[in-house]
Amino acid sequence: MNRAALSRRLSPAILCLAASLALAAPLSSAGADSSEPPPVPGGKIGTLKMGRYACELPGDAGGLIGEPVPEYDFTIVNASSYLAKGVRGSYLHTGSEVVMTGGVFRNRRFTRISAGFLEETGPGPEPEAGAMRCILVPRR
Repeated sequence: MNRAALSRRLSPAILCLAASLALAAPLSSAGADSSEPPPVPGGKIGTLKMGRYACELPGDAGGLIGEPVPEYDFTIVNASSYLAKGVRGSYLHTGSEVVMTGGVFRNRRFTRISAGFLEETGPGPEPEAGAMRCILVPRR
């Protein structure tokens, strides 16, 4: 059999096989990553470590290291809830940003510096809004 005849004979079989593979590829790749959630704006969704966060304003070189602001303290009680002033609220942690989305501290925004260390970047105590930090208090 010459090359042209062989090409005509195999073409339908090869096309059918190529079409089958093209249809199967998206299905197999979709199932492979099903355990990983799709990306969201702002970064991967996360949670904060549970426990009480004590908030403070920076001190100065001649005095305290930090000036406690207990009225802004809160406790992370589960994956996406906090408790402050006896009222439960919710928060959203995406990438390095934490936003209080409900409760008494609604609209407060933080940057997560490290596990258990937040720096406020949104509405907060005056006169230095944005300078406050909240630190996870170790259990005793």
